Amino acid sequence: MDASTDLWIFGYGSLMWQPGFAFDEAKPARLVGAHRSLCIFSNHWRGTKEQPGLVLGLDAGGSCRGVAFRVAAERAHETRAYLHERELRNYVYREVMRPVRFEDGSREVALAYVADRRHHQYAGRLTREERLALVSQSRGEGGPNRDYVINTVTHLRHIGVCDPELEWMAERLGSEPCSMAAGGRLLG
Repeated sequence: MDASTDLWIFGYGSLMWQPGFAFDEAKPARLVGAHRSLCIFSNHWRGTKEQPGLVLGLDAGGSCRGVAFRVAAERAHETRAYLHERELRNYVYREVMRPVRFEDGSREVALAYVADRRHHQYAGRLTREERLALVSQSRGEGGPNRDYVINTVTHLRHIGVCDPELEWMAERLGSEPCSMAAGGRLLG
């Protein structure tokens, strides 16, 4: 990456509501080729080794609406170092550069974290009921897994997205249903 170029980062889960880095701009964006999925076992932030939780990953296929953050070039290196420590702790994600499209039709290439299906923490083969059971019972250093799902749903709704799978789970965890009348669009 050119040191004089701003860095775009695609957030689809907790990066949307807790980025942890300074940014100059944030706007809704769509990444094509991967979808948001509770497909990563968490044995630290949202669970333990004895009672793992689940966190989101970008899994192969489909598309994902989230938020793209623009970081000024002079902060790009330190931001990548922070994200490397945060997202690549167990290397369950692969760091990739992927094109994203904004609502106005413009495009940028953004840093994104996709699930590594070969990693032992990949949980993409669980049924939705198995995922719900793990999320409802687990807690880690970052708090209850339930809160992670509900915070993500809340922030998706804020950008006009009603993700059907996460909505299903959030409703069972005690969140109010998404109101399509409020302008939410189905599809993650």
